[in-house]
Amino acid sequence: MKKIDEARLETDLEYRFTYLTEFIGFGEDDIKVIKGAAPLLAPLVPALVDAVYDKLFTYECTKRHFVPRQHGYEGELPSDVESLSQDHEMIKFRKSHLAKYLEILVTGAYDLSMVGYLDNVGKIHTPKAGSKELDVPLIQMNALMGFVADAVNATIYGFNLDTETTQAAIRSFSKLLWIQNDLITRHYQN
Repeated sequence: MKKIDEARLETDLEYRFTYLTEFIGFGEDDIKVIKGAAPLLAPLVPALVDAVYDKLFTYECTKRHFVPRQHGYEGELPSDVESLSQDHEMIKFRKSHLAKYLEILVTGAYDLSMVGYLDNVGKIHTPKAGSKELDVPLIQMNALMGFVADAVNATIYGFNLDTETTQAAIRSFSKLLWIQNDLITRHYQN
């Protein structure tokens, strides 16, 4: 039986990531599958990003988080939730970040830099990083991750690949998104 330093899981990001990948079974084969999907997914990223924002704009409880200034955005702020449209410059700015995130997932090196990036994705949605005004509740982050996971699965099924390739892609992306979800959730613990 392997011993895990549970306290270290909370303080050492690399140790946590290693434990998660080992426990979930996310490895080099999964990374190859994810990177192999890049040419198929790349043309669909704009549609995936639009689908995510369409969903986020469906609910006031998710849309309201786009009114405060986003970290790195220097332009004009929306006056309120009702006046905020997907054509607003800040939303275009945020959409470009989501598109870049999806690109990094399928093209990036799965090294310590990637681990830090995935961890920061969780952190920037809290006052712990980025904008002090931005504090997205965990339920909204979980809902978003569930939506993204389903959208990725639907996209993979839409490729009409052979069964073995489809299953490998679904499993690899599912593992990755569970790891991402953990690296989001950890920033909501006291």
